Amino acid sequence: MATPPRAGVLAGMADLRAAPDDRSGALWRLDPAARQLDANLVRLLPGTRGTAHVEPDLDVLVCVVDGGGELVAGGERQQLEPGGVAWLPHGMERALSAGPDGLAYVTVHRRRPGMTIGNAPVVREAAPGGEPACMLNRICPDCDHPADGAGARYCSRCGSRLPS
Repeated sequence: MATPPRAGVLAGMADLRAAPDDRSGALWRLDPAARQLDANLVRLLPGTRGTAHVEPDLDVLVCVVDGGGELVAGGERQQLEPGGVAWLPHGMERALSAGPDGLAYVTVHRRRPGMTIGNAPVVREAAPGGEPACMLNRICPDCDHPADGAGARYCSRCGSRLPS
């Protein structure tokens, strides 16, 4: 019988401080299997400029815990500072960039459904050249999350750049 999830303090600034200074990407993530939310503690190194992307399915809440930077969402530039909370609605283009002190933030969003076995969707048009034989370029090197589509360049879970 599975152990039910427990509420409580899951992470603190110690998780951020314990990570090597040169490590970016997801430093912590919510792990219990029986959950409805995904959450990550993400760090961007100083001067890291995020490329604009669109999350088609999930709203994301971002809470800045350390450093600062800039959010560009829907073409509007907004400053990020510790304690700031931003809501990023699904379907809106967004990019996060770290300032000179770097940027650490927590993201929270609805959990994506797990993979299931079933009939594959009918493909009406084949992509030019077909699918690559190896799909490792779609797996996030920081959090092992599979990319949402063949054209994804950044992880939708932690924001890290996917291998090319």
